This record gives sequence, structure tokens and C-alpha cells, in this order.
Amino acid sequence: MNLRYYLMRRIFLIIPTLIGLSVLTFSIARLVPGDPVGLAAGPQATPEIRETFRRNFGLDKPLPVQYLTYMQGIFRGDFGESLYSRRDVFEDLKRFFPATFELTVMAIFIATVLGVPAGVVSAMYRNRIPDHISRVISLFFVSFPAFWLAMIFQTVLGRELGLVPIGRRFSIVEAPPNTVSGLYILDSIIARDLDSLWLSLRHIFVPALVLSFSALASITRITRASMIETLEKDFVRMERAIGIPYQLIITKYVLRNAFIATLTVISLNFGWLMAGAVLIETIFDWPGLGLYAVESSLSLDFQPIMGITIIYGVVFSTINIITDMLYGVLDPRIRYG
Repeated sequence: MNLRYYLMRRIFLIIPTLIGLSVLTFSIARLVPGDPVGLAAGPQATPEIRETFRRNFGLDKPLPVQYLTYMQGIFRGDFGESLYSRRDVFEDLKRFFPATFELTVMAIFIATVLGVPAGVVSAMYRNRIPDHISRVISLFFVSFPAFWLAMIFQTVLGRELGLVPIGRRFSIVEAPPNTVSGLYILDSIIARDLDSLWLSLRHIFVPALVLSFSALASITRITRASMIETLEKDFVRMERAIGIPYQLIITKYVLRNAFIATLTVISLNFGWLMAGAVLIETIFDWPGLGLYAVESSLSLDFQPIMGITIIYGVVFSTINIITDMLYGVLDPRIRYG
């Protein structure tokens, strides 16, 4: 199938997916017990003030009309206004999304850089000491709650040893790099600002490391299993029989074939880490979508919750498309269908 046609079809299919997601989120948000207007207006608000709030935000209209009005705004790029803070939701999303995206990219980078070699070594030394160590470490990372590890790292590395900051995205006494993408590391590189780059890396390292632990464990295990399965195939035996160096077989042939399963796990973990970063963002006071979602949920602020859900849906769909493209790069036999 033509690659351009395949991409157009996949992008087009994102639309009904996002519509279904928006319907589900809209329905759940409206069914949650509570009075968002009362929270936004304050405890001293009179019934007249509350009714004015409802009219201003269209909450006095039937639910289908509210949903259609909201979706019309979405297609115009208008995510509405926060009921609680009265800020434009789209501007908030532009401000908070880069922080979560940068944290997730760094976490999945750490998990991949550490997890893939660990899985390869574990498969090469199957049922020997390196394999046992790798499996024990993977089990450790999966078993312990992320918030507990976050507090341990924050206390030991940040407070006791003073090696890294204990919170926030950037130093409160320094100005962040000039905003181009909203990603501080990338913006520091673009501006060639080594001081800002160093500060950005110091602030993001521990939150990203802790966030990466669950993905690191799954990537290691899947890489190990895929490598072991590939090592037992006939073409590997043939390559070893004709005298190709074992290290070359591992790096050039076996890993490339085994990496397809690992790539799937990496893409899935990227979405899970982005959506599940809320605990890490809360503990480290990281100004991302997770922290924004918690604050919006506590105040029953519908508009930000809807906007965050749609953003996550777009990211998940985009990651799936990119992953499908990479399948064809790793294995030309895979066709786009």
C-alpha cells in the first residue's frame, strides 16, 4: 500500500477516535457528583450569581447542546475557558504540555538506553549471573511504588547529599531559556546556553529517572525474551556456522529482528508514562499536565479535563502512527496495510 495513502488514512481515523474519547470524557465529567459552579463562584455566592455563572458557561443548556457547542469550539481551536481560574484552557495547555512531554521523553530515553542493553546482556548470558541480576533489578523496579521511590530519591540525592534539586522544573533564581518550543533542554541547545542546559538536566534527571523505572523493567524483559527467541532461529545458527563473529551477529542481525517487539513496548510505555506522570509531577512540583489535571479534577473544572483528554488522545494516536512507520524501517517485509 502507498505510504502516503496509509498515512492519510491513519490520520483520518484519529478523528472518530477523538470524538469517541471526547463523548466518553464529557459524559463522565457531567455525571460526577458535585457542583462545579458552586466551587467556582465561592461559598458566599447567591443563587443569582450561580445562575449567571451557568449562563455564561452554557451550563444551563441541555447536555447534547453543551457537547456540540464545545466540539464546534474545538474545531476552531477554542478549548474554552476554565470555570475555576477563568483562564483560556488552550493557553494553559500550551504552557503545561511541554513540561510533561519533555519529562516523558527523557524518561523513555533513560529506559531505552538502559533497558535494551540490559535485555541483550541478559539474553546473551541466559540463566547465568548477569541474567539473574538483570531479572532481580527488573522485579525490584516493578514491585516498588513510583511515589515511594520518588520520595526516597528526592530525600537522599536532593536533601541529604545535595546532588540535585528536590523539585521544580528550573531554578527559581535563574531565568529559563528563551522559549522556542517550551522544552527547556531543546531551547537551551538552540540558544547555546550551557548554563541553562545544565540546570535543566539537573532538575529533570531524578523525576525522569524515577518515572522511567516501570518502563525500564518492561523494556528489559521484552528485549531479553525477544533476543532469546531470535537467537534460537535457524539463520543465527547458520551465521555462527559460517564464522561470522558472535558480537556482529548480536548487534547487526539478532537485535534488529528482536527490536520490533521492544519498539512496541517502548511506544506503549511512552503513552502510559505521559498519562501516569501525575504522581511524579506532584511530588517534584513539576508544572505539567498531570499536576494541571489534578487541580482541575479537584475543582470539577470540566474544560481543562476535556482539553487534557484530547491532548492525550492525539499523542497516543501520533505515537502509534510513528511506531507503525518504524516497523517498516526495521523490517522491510512489513507492509503498510
